Amino acid sequence: MRTDENIKQDVEYELKWDPDIDPSDIGVAVKDGVVTLSGFVRSWRQKRKAEEDATRVHGVKGVANDVEVRLPLINKRPDPEIVREIIAQLKAELPYSADNIKAVVRDGYVTLKG
Repeated sequence: MRTDENIKQDVEYELKWDPDIDPSDIGVAVKDGVVTLSGFVRSWRQKRKAEEDATRVHGVKGVANDVEVRLPLINKRPDPEIVREIIAQLKAELPYSADNIKAVVRDGYVTLKG
């Protein structure tokens, strides 16, 4: 019978050598042969591959895949940049009343007040 520590090491080894996964943000815990994966990955495919890798290890009785998918924010613009563009557009479209309108941006969401 394999120990939980042996299973944990083998799961970590499988994750490390899978070219489709970045295992640096995946945690592995094992209790009574049940593997719990935690942390995050950058795609749904990586989450599925991590689960497949864990189930492939001899001695694993089950897998709880608690890995979170955090998609890369390639096109996300910073809030200050958004505010500057909004102010410039307000001044161009509403030159006489732009100073009475305030733009508030939080996490990419815009609120206009005034």
